[in-house]
Amino acid sequence: MTSASATASASASQRARLLSSTSINNLSSSQPKKHLVTREEGVHQTMQVSKSWRSKPLFRRQGDVRFKTGLEASKLLIAEAHRRDAHESSFIESVTSTLEVLSPLFDRNPRYAFVAKQLMEPERLIQFRVAWMDDVGVVRTNRGFRIQYSSSLGPYEGPLHLSSHVDGGLIKALGFDNVFSNALTGYDVGSSVGGSDFNPTNKSESEVQRFCQSYMTELAKYIGPDIDHPTMGGTGCTEREMGYLFGQYKRINSQCTSGGVPFMTRKDSQVPGHAIVLFAKEMLKEEKNQSLMGKRCLILGSGDNARSVASKLLEFGAIPLTFSDESGFVYEPAGIDESKLRTISNIKNERGGMLGRYVISSTTAKFNEPKSIFDIPCDLCFPCGPIKSVDEAAASKLADMGCLGVIEGGHKNVTIDGRQVLKSRGVMYGPHIVTLTGANIDNAHGHNLTDSILESEVKRIYNDVKSTATEFNARGDLFAGGSMVGFLRVANAMLSHGAV
Repeated sequence: MTSASATASASASQRARLLSSTSINNLSSSQPKKHLVTREEGVHQTMQVSKSWRSKPLFRRQGDVRFKTGLEASKLLIAEAHRRDAHESSFIESVTSTLEVLSPLFDRNPRYAFVAKQLMEPERLIQFRVAWMDDVGVVRTNRGFRIQYSSSLGPYEGPLHLSSHVDGGLIKALGFDNVFSNALTGYDVGSSVGGSDFNPTNKSESEVQRFCQSYMTELAKYIGPDIDHPTMGGTGCTEREMGYLFGQYKRINSQCTSGGVPFMTRKDSQVPGHAIVLFAKEMLKEEKNQSLMGKRCLILGSGDNARSVASKLLEFGAIPLTFSDESGFVYEPAGIDESKLRTISNIKNERGGMLGRYVISSTTAKFNEPKSIFDIPCDLCFPCGPIKSVDEAAASKLADMGCLGVIEGGHKNVTIDGRQVLKSRGVMYGPHIVTLTGANIDNAHGHNLTDSILESEVKRIYNDVKSTATEFNARGDLFAGGSMVGFLRVANAMLSHGAV
């Protein structure tokens, strides 16, 4: 292919991606929309599909294994995941929670169970050594990961996570979740996730730079424009880390753009956090007929997402109360205003800065008081910190305190048991596969993204998820609705690709 034709192809691909949401919005008005479940018109065709695939064996190991109901298919698939990947607990949790809510789809069209079996295996998992030298001249070694989980809808895209708890199982689980999160947006992107068991918070700036350069030297062999697009949004990967990573990529690669759009550069790092708050706004409006005005909000974490969540909450008249990190949490009984938020941001923007320093600059702040952050009465909770920071006990305490909703601002912040408690107690739950789609919106629209476009895209995604959950008798369950919408879009594409 000549350079001119390659550039034209890349430009066409980019234009198609940027206009995907417009096409989605125009589809219903221009022609009758076929149902995502069947892609066909009429119930008789659906029955023929169901009958032919229900008679086929889902597994052919030690005899043919068939299923009669969607729930039975889900159990068979979960059992297969346990057999093959029992040592990867994070992945097993993700597969179990997702396949359980997909069982109604397998009832309507059993062929989707066979697609789900195929989707449980990622397309490619890359693990490599990352050697770098610390400030005293000692060679340090970490593990680097990149899982390119699915390219059924388009080029791989997904965040990087830098933290000591990162391992292959967690990366695989996050990649699996990201399939549904990326797909439910309606954009033409696949799913990938990467990272390393490197903790940047206790390293110097020069050590972080040397690590990022070493990590990218190997990762650059597998990524690139229109191939795999690493993004921000993961644990420990801020604009500075992304800058170092892109600088090394640019040094060793000649092509750093796609259709004129820069590769690996975030247009606005505030967008993901703002999208989280917009989802909370829609949930309150639709489920409770209330607004964010005056709502007292717990924020767990103090990274970029947490602080941009607080900024957007202030814009809507809500009252952020807390931030937290490894040292503990700060609590402002009267709320954190813009001035206090700037002070906290200045502290956290320093490498290794801890929130404990904030109490020196505030006469009203409380540090680690009360004993648990969940003892603080609140209307909404935004966990933007570590994985599994809201467990069953924390969810129960939030419900006891009158919390209206828990909206995830980070990956897998609420445990499976915690979700069950929130559901049984009538507390709204915004799952990360839905609320963290702001990064996709930002990457798709680029410099054309405005506040009104962001809000309209959030509303579109929320309405798609909500209506799908309602159709499958899971009203208000955004995790079920988001998983179904994402799965249907990926599965329908995979059906046309054959055995790949």
